[in-house]
Amino acid sequence: MIAHQNTIFALSSGAGRAGVAVIRLSGPAAGQTLCALLGRDHLPKPRQAVYAPIRDPQTGERLDDAVAIYFAGPASFTGEDVVELHTHGGRAVIDGVLECLSRQPGLRIAEPGEYTKRAFENGKMDLTAAEGIADLIDAETAAQRRQAVRQMAGELGALYEDWRARLMKALAHIEADIDFPDEDLPDGIVPVVRGDLIAVGEAITRHLADNRRGERLREGFQIVILGAPNAGKSSLLNRLAQRDAAIVSEIAGTTRDMIEVHLDLGGFPVTMVDTAGLRESGDVIETEGVRRATARADNADLRLVVIDRDDWPTIDPEAARLIDGSTILLINKVDDLGSADIPKVWNGTSAGGAKLELPVLPISAMTGQGMESLLQLLETRVKEGLDFAGPVPLTRLRHRRALESASDHLDRGMKTDIAELAAEDVRLAVREIGKITGRVDVEDLLDIIFGDFCIGK
Repeated sequence: MIAHQNTIFALSSGAGRAGVAVIRLSGPAAGQTLCALLGRDHLPKPRQAVYAPIRDPQTGERLDDAVAIYFAGPASFTGEDVVELHTHGGRAVIDGVLECLSRQPGLRIAEPGEYTKRAFENGKMDLTAAEGIADLIDAETAAQRRQAVRQMAGELGALYEDWRARLMKALAHIEADIDFPDEDLPDGIVPVVRGDLIAVGEAITRHLADNRRGERLREGFQIVILGAPNAGKSSLLNRLAQRDAAIVSEIAGTTRDMIEVHLDLGGFPVTMVDTAGLRESGDVIETEGVRRATARADNADLRLVVIDRDDWPTIDPEAARLIDGSTILLINKVDDLGSADIPKVWNGTSAGGAKLELPVLPISAMTGQGMESLLQLLETRVKEGLDFAGPVPLTRLRHRRALESASDHLDRGMKTDIAELAAEDVRLAVREIGKITGRVDVEDLLDIIFGDFCIGK
């Protein structure tokens, strides 16, 4: 446990006018500051709410009538003495209380994520749980919330700590064989523990082979709208967003850069991206827009290729070379010409020569015809891409890199019968897993991890 000299304070509830605001203090001076604000010589009982006026200790000015709660460390969120002031949520009240606190001895404003950082430093949670809190604050959909809650509750940390403990046990056996060669230990301890190493290695491999679902759920499922100029891409984006997110014009090349809209489809986060019309152009800006569209399509989870009804069944060559198995063909502007001769499935080949069988939907971005079927199909595809059962998936690139490194060390360690070499590789694998949960020195990571938090958490 780290004994901090400073007591920190900040507004922990959202900024702006509200019915109630929560101001939190944490540190050695939290209790005495509460006594000063309440004009008392003793603290309230821990975890018991007290309703009373709070006054500026220097001037005696009554700042507000508030609910105060004292949490005695280590039985608190941060592990330190913590005070919560539940005041009225007016801007003047909040500013007055914060200004008063800033003048109290030993107090300073909290840095972003400092409360959670202190909780980690005091052993109240590991780094994966701390990251789960950050994800929960940022969650915009039900699926993101569910994943964040599971991680905050410690499921991911427990999984990694189980692997770490199993590897530590194997490492202890290998090192015992090295340090006590004359003792009554099994001959060739490395082959004996290899089964344990293989089991952990296979578990890590399965965990990594998740199609990046956890990371994609945090960041949002990426759907890119592609097609020739004037095919109706921007109209489609506006129809899906239910607002005018993109400029719609009959002039080719209107969309020069990518326009993003964030949607909630079936409880899952989706980023819908409108791109520049795919065509050869002498315009430098439009050419750059096409280049960016192509690059974004290469990394998309799903591609919607929009084709003008007048052009069907011809597919624009620029769009055709981006078609793959994660593509849906949308035949737009069917409101005038109908859709009787449009098949439900397109059989063709990708630019790489692979045989494809892609769904085809007739739509009208102008009137909304076919939108219900499109939304149902999109929800199905997004759920297939992000939904999962079983252990909580890894959610960050730093987790993935550490586990990939641990897997490489285990692979190398299992290929040798030399105990000293195997021990070193297992030790390195243990260290990589420990970096994820914070069980080894990760000081260089802390500022990066907690710097993304909001002030007051």
